[in-house]
Parts: sequence; C-alpha cells; structure tokens
Amino acid sequence: MRAAVRFRARALSTLGVVLALSSCRAPDPKALFDVSEVDAYWAVEPPMAGEQYIAPTIRFRLRNHSGKTQHSVQAMAVFRRKGEEGLSWGSAFEQVVSPVLVTLKSDARYHSTGAVDGMFNHPQWRDALVEFFLRVGSSGWVSFGRVDVTRRIGPLSMAGEPH
Repeated sequence: MRAAVRFRARALSTLGVVLALSSCRAPDPKALFDVSEVDAYWAVEPPMAGEQYIAPTIRFRLRNHSGKTQHSVQAMAVFRRKGEEGLSWGSAFEQVVSPVLVTLKSDARYHSTGAVDGMFNHPQWRDALVEFFLRVGSSGWVSFGRVDVTRRIGPLSMAGEPH
C-alpha cells in the first residue's frame, strides 16, 4: 500500500514538473514580431584627428503582433565583409520596445583622411552584409534576415518620417 502511495506521489510530482516546464517554454520571436522596412547603409561618424569614419548600419521597423506587451526584447546585428562571411567584422546590440524603429550601428568602421564618399572607391574597400536577430525573454537569438549594406551614406526615408 505504501509503495502505491509513493508511486502516485512521484507520478503527481513528475506531472507537476512537466506541466510547469511546458508553461515556461521560451517565446518564439518570429511568432511575436514582424520586421519591415529593412534598410542597410553607411553612417558617417564624427571625424577624429583629421580622419573621417563610416560605419555599416541597419535599421528596421519592429511591430509586436502578439497582442501582449513584451518587456524583454533585444535586437542584435552581426556585420561581415564580403569575402570574409565566416568572420564577424563588427556587431551592435540594443534593448528595444515595440513598436519601434530599431537602428543598429556596427562597432567596426572604415576610416580615411579623404572625403567620406571617396571611401567607396578605395582599392581596399570591401562591401559588407549584415544579419540581424531578435531575442525575447529566455528565447535564443532568432535570425530575421541577412541583407547587403548598400553603398550609400544615410538611410532611405521611411513612411511617416522626415528625410
């Protein structure tokens, strides 16, 4: 009799743990969010010591379509130079609230003593690409896309936003 009671107690305890774990499942960022108006470009940084700097940048509009406020959302971008896709060239990270226009600028930059727009024609220039990710709460990082960084200074204008 005692063995049966212990078995039931263990079974109920195990069932409770399984139910608790299933209710604590990590959220799926792709099920909660939409990303639109993705634009990757080069941003001019303040000059230092006579040198001009530009950094690859991505921005996108993030919309929560889950109907629930998500309090712990992070966005991350990994920048790579073409021909070196296996290596990270720079990255950016930001805590975000939706809906929002997310802008992530790489910590890696090109620099030159010449004009900013002349950098695109330098013999050592390498184009870049960026992959961007979202994470919600305890979820893992989920890729939302990979795009080329356009050889253009500054973003395209977005709907409802001045140039």
